[in-house]
Amino acid sequence: MKTKAPASTHKKVVLVLADRKSLRGYLNPARLGQLDPIDVLTPEGEHIQFPVAKIRSIYFVREFSDEFEPQRKAFLSRPKLDGLWVKLRFNDGEILEGVIPNDLLSLLDNGLQIMPPDLNSSSDRIFVPRAALSEVTVLGVVGIARRKPAAAVVAAAQPRLFNE
Repeated sequence: MKTKAPASTHKKVVLVLADRKSLRGYLNPARLGQLDPIDVLTPEGEHIQFPVAKIRSIYFVREFSDEFEPQRKAFLSRPKLDGLWVKLRFNDGEILEGVIPNDLLSLLDNGLQIMPPDLNSSSDRIFVPRAALSEVTVLGVVGIARRKPAAAVVAAAQPRLFNE
């Protein structure tokens, strides 16, 4: 039986700093939001650390190219992805819509990971630190809640008074 090779823990990213300069590199997404200086490995093999307060956004890209930002900043209609449909307003006034997981614990991290509205762009997802945002608005809940029907829950919770 063949075993699969472990996937690389470092993903291709483009960091956009607060002054709109961009830097290409590799980043471990599992540690995002946990560490304050974010450690980026450049294509030349150099480690560079950036404080989260100086980062505007991190684009996870398929390939390094000049067109890493999505062309569409808003959905044309209601998104089909499950999660919370949100509108982010950056400190500089720019607006970006996206879908985040419907998980309140993930909202308590140091930032948001959103799926951008332009699924055909080179960006798979975008991490936006909380310090770069002035406002987050929930536009809607997309998808269905997966829960048990109410009648089954009530019947199971109520004890029987008489043996029938």
